[in-house]
Amino acid sequence: MMSDFVLAPNDRPVAIPVGELLPWAAFGGLLLLLAIYFVGAEQGAQSLISGMYVHEFVHDGRHLLGFPCH
Repeated sequence: MMSDFVLAPNDRPVAIPVGELLPWAAFGGLLLLLAIYFVGAEQGAQSLISGMYVHEFVHDGRHLLGFPCH
């Protein structure tokens, strides 16, 4: 009968070397810092992009993360 068989995985997880993971972690950290800048500081005098388009696009995210804007 088919119910007599027990399936047990014999595969072990493959370890990822830190040298291969580090560049991706640095890239992800850079993207997160860029996102925090645009959500938290992109307005007014320190604005890199003229106009209020970025501010209005991330306005609700600013309040959700606790950044005051008005």
